[in-house]
Amino acid sequence: MLLAITLPICICNSLFATITALHFKLKIYLLVIHFFFGATMKEMAEVRELKENRYIIIDDEPCKIVSMTTSKPGKHGEAKARIEAIGVFDNQKRSVIYPVRHKVAVPIIDRRTAQVISIMGDKVQLMDLETYETFEMDIPEEFKDKIQEGKDIEYIQAMGKRKITRV
Repeated sequence: MLLAITLPICICNSLFATITALHFKLKIYLLVIHFFFGATMKEMAEVRELKENRYIIIDDEPCKIVSMTTSKPGKHGEAKARIEAIGVFDNQKRSVIYPVRHKVAVPIIDRRTAQVISIMGDKVQLMDLETYETFEMDIPEEFKDKIQEGKDIEYIQAMGKRKITRV
């Protein structure tokens, strides 16, 4: 009789340990996903806090604010802001209108330095000088003749995308 009671308790303890381990691993995976693709890549700000030459996310694309105008509040409405911005990675002009108290997403733009390891046609292999991570990027037209192996370049990184900015 004692064996019949002990056996289910052992199975329950083993099952509980397995579930706890899986739960811990799931938490780790979620933290990693959150770090690379989640809220660490952007933050929230009110429209009235934004200024020209700062950044905003429009249509899931980080954009640099070119101009920003605000209108006066109406009798029953509130002030509106018209924001014109250019996409950081695709250079498309975008325009939005929001109330000044509206919260918008602002990307975290990370400026980094990398060393050119090799050039392979239209692609370049780079090594980040801070993390020593190696990766490949397309060479922008304006830098095709300027990039040389062994030289340092500057690039920006935002929302999982990268772009060479200076050679």
